Amino acid sequence: MIPIKSEAQLEALRQAGKILAQIIEVLRHETRVGVTTAQLDRLAEDLVLEKKALPAFKGYKGFPCVICASVNEEIVHGIPSERVLQEGDILSLDIGLQYRGYFSDSAITIGIGKISASRKKLIQITRNALSEGIKKAKVGAYLFDISYAIQNYVERNGFSVVRQFVGHGIGKDLHEDPEVPNFGLPKRGPVLKNGMVLAIEPMVNAGTWECRILDNGWTAVTKDGKDSAHFEHTVAITENGPQILTI
Repeated sequence: MIPIKSEAQLEALRQAGKILAQIIEVLRHETRVGVTTAQLDRLAEDLVLEKKALPAFKGYKGFPCVICASVNEEIVHGIPSERVLQEGDILSLDIGLQYRGYFSDSAITIGIGKISASRKKLIQITRNALSEGIKKAKVGAYLFDISYAIQNYVERNGFSVVRQFVGHGIGKDLHEDPEVPNFGLPKRGPVLKNGMVLAIEPMVNAGTWECRILDNGWTAVTKDGKDSAHFEHTVAITENGPQILTI
């Protein structure tokens, strides 16, 4: 069953999303050549706690860190470490928090220093795919209209969408119904209603859509070793159209 949020609950989610957006902007500014992903994780935890919020990922099903830091061919769930970011890397940074009982979730992919044209294109296409999906998050549309818009845009541009990991509903729980795939046919799935809140998150690969999981049990990487990018926003379905909460 897909939870419908009241206006008071939506306001709480807006507050959580606003805090998360502020934290992501600080992390984006601090992400550069020579920084380790562990340093970014420690900074993220400090920022979350300063805002009187709680990290959403740390301890969730045993995940050890505040952020997911996925570099180059890593798709999602990269575990922060002493790995030093190098010129030309791309970093997908995924973070969630809980504020006054409500969760928010967002992700960005950042180029480290000067990156190749192919990596720039991958990042741009993934960012645009998220926008294409959000445009379809309207009252009366079908859930899979979002999925189709993302897949169609990505594949028309020569990339692939990850199938093993999907977006999700969000609110009092980090993961609520429904799942939000980044692939599928339009006019299928539940009809979207005022008050639904979704975390829409295309994960886009330069090569095959297939992935494998590393021995740490968490980190998903592309099966062919090619690059991957990830963008995510928490979005409310409203009578006035989709409202991005994580900006």
